[in-house]
Amino acid sequence: MAVKIRLRRLGAKKQPYYRVVVADSRYPRDGRFIEEIGIYNPMTDPSEIKIDLVKVADWIKKGAQPTDSVKSLIRRAQDPNYGKSAKGKGKIKETAAEPAEEVAAEIVAEPAEVAAEPTEESAAEGE
Repeated sequence: MAVKIRLRRLGAKKQPYYRVVVADSRYPRDGRFIEEIGIYNPMTDPSEIKIDLVKVADWIKKGAQPTDSVKSLIRRAQDPNYGKSAKGKGKIKETAAEPAEEVAAEIVAEPAEVAAEPTEESAAEGE
């Protein structure tokens, strides 16, 4: 009996929800299974992954083969940062944006201040 650890699809149309199950490879995708060992909901942000890693290790010791998609989910369950690049992690530093905003505010404010204050030349002409 070839045993696989794979996904079993549940949920409505266009709203998938999966259970991670241990099943005989001859059974249909959504058919009979031996044991349910986790869930995966790709529709939430971030994706919800709950897998019993102790049961996974036990079944792999017994000879069960995880599918490629389940291997990826197991890695993500073990390490939440798996597959995330370091480049996209941080936000733009706010300190870099603040001086630009201050300069823009000063540029907008300067013409009004200059027009309101009389210059030395115009003050001398008025006398």
